[in-house]
Amino acid sequence: MRLHPTVEAVTARIVARSRDSRRRYLDRIAAAAAKGPARAHLSCGNQAHAYAAMGEDKAALAGATAANLGIVTAYNDMLSAHQPFEGYPALIRAAARRAGGTAQVAGGVPAMCDGVTQGRTGMELSLFSRDVIALAAGIALSHDTYDAALYLGVCDKIVPGLVIAAATFGHLPGIFVPAGPMPSGLPNDEKAKVRQAFAEGKVGRDRLMEAEMASYHGPGTCTFYGTANSNQMLMELMGLQLPGASFVNPGTPLREALTVAAVERALAITAGGNDYRPVGEVLDERAFVNGIVGLMATGGSTNLVIHLPAMARAAGVVLALEDFADLSGAVPLMAKVYPNGLADVNHFHAAGGLAFLIGELLAAGLVHPDTRTVAGDGLALYTGEPRLTGGRLTWAEGPRATLNDRILRPASDPFQPTGGLRLLAGNLGRGVMKVSAVAPERHVVEAPVRVFDSQEAVKAAFRAGAFTSDTVVVVRFQGPKANGMPELHALTPMLAVLQDRGLKVALVTDGRMSGASGKVPAAIHVCPEAAEGGPLARLRDGDRVRVDAAAGRLEVLEPGFELRDPAVPDLSANAAGLGRELFGLFRRSVGRAEDGAGVVV
Repeated sequence: MRLHPTVEAVTARIVARSRDSRRRYLDRIAAAAAKGPARAHLSCGNQAHAYAAMGEDKAALAGATAANLGIVTAYNDMLSAHQPFEGYPALIRAAARRAGGTAQVAGGVPAMCDGVTQGRTGMELSLFSRDVIALAAGIALSHDTYDAALYLGVCDKIVPGLVIAAATFGHLPGIFVPAGPMPSGLPNDEKAKVRQAFAEGKVGRDRLMEAEMASYHGPGTCTFYGTANSNQMLMELMGLQLPGASFVNPGTPLREALTVAAVERALAITAGGNDYRPVGEVLDERAFVNGIVGLMATGGSTNLVIHLPAMARAAGVVLALEDFADLSGAVPLMAKVYPNGLADVNHFHAAGGLAFLIGELLAAGLVHPDTRTVAGDGLALYTGEPRLTGGRLTWAEGPRATLNDRILRPASDPFQPTGGLRLLAGNLGRGVMKVSAVAPERHVVEAPVRVFDSQEAVKAAFRAGAFTSDTVVVVRFQGPKANGMPELHALTPMLAVLQDRGLKVALVTDGRMSGASGKVPAAIHVCPEAAEGGPLARLRDGDRVRVDAAAGRLEVLEPGFELRDPAVPDLSANAAGLGRELFGLFRRSVGRAEDGAGVVV
């Protein structure tokens, strides 16, 4: 199948835009690779320090002929998705030993849970944690004693931060090793109804707690299709994970077999073998296009519109919002997983999952088929499904027909003809809207604005009954320079209540929404942000604003609006408390959201 003309054109545009930066990047990793295996250049004293605690592996490490894997782990047992990683190092070391290699935990990286910090002060560190993770992984790998790396991470900022680090050490092969989703619990739509009822005061906190605990109930990734599970999809579409590894539940024999297979494959693709596959060559322009296509085809997280440009820049590839918008216009929405459907990721996986989806995208010419991956050459490898037969891991042909067309459909008969994202632009700036879960009749909202400078102020207005007519709710001074760009997901239940009362409502913000943002139209990541004098800083209560996902417009309809002096916020309250005082440099240095909101890239 010939490549779709839009995919071809967007890829060519990215290649042209990235020509100089990509060449410099490839030259840099080639120079690092040319030095040969790092341990060959270590002094005896260097090596003695590195191997002192390695017990039975000391001789193999000192011999410097067996490949040594560096494990970078985001384990903690406060994140359900990362709790299974507690036992991975022992499993990996044993598997490496059996395969003739060695493995060491190179270092740990922080991993915060947005589900815990949602609506709390700690959320102001969430986006910046991505760059901290990249820095921490960089320190781990700077010991320069590894022939390949295994990256253990799943959730929101963790995978993007690890990808930035993996690309920075792009001369090293690397494989991402997931933990899988928890089994299905209370359906997400039922949980959402309880949240909404709590927001209206119809149920108490005891009922809310019961529903939340029944939904988030065990080890593994949360089962809705937010940023964590969008990350897992990306790692397969971009060729950094083994085929079919994303959505196998923790604690199962197949999950363990896939982890062992990742160890064996990492040892096989080092520079010391015959199939050298450095991360920097896997992460080319085509891999990033494939990732964006997968994001659109599945209605994935809006957070990746920030993370993908940052990840790409680490590999010398320059992405723009127009790339996302153009691909969204060409790629059909093939999956309905909560919040844009009732199914969760376990149901998606059972319906055919990524094996079916990737096969369909390949057949329709919507992804590049000839990419390099950690599994081998060509994305067709990712249409196979892992199976455990008699204790042996194999890959069988994946499903060629959907097993549930209410969850997963072929490219020829999608849920909608275009992807789940819109680029909005106008005299209020540029932002994005996730429309895959928004009813078509709500894609255009024109109404007076209510302007707020904090999420708490919106909540107070809601409790006071201040919203009685159609309203565009503007929450400004929420961008990366202002306060680290927290998610504003706690507003979703309240805005959904207003919408269900028959009001036309929309949210406009320079902040983020959750990766699971749902049925309320929300223009987010608006640039330039209000804190740097962006147009949102000139809005006043009562200004009429049009949020138009159909035409891709974000406009204030007041004559002379642009002549007003911008509001100047008092951001002093954002400077300290719960560690925020440590991140002043990040707030001062961070780039714009549309460029990835990066500090280190």
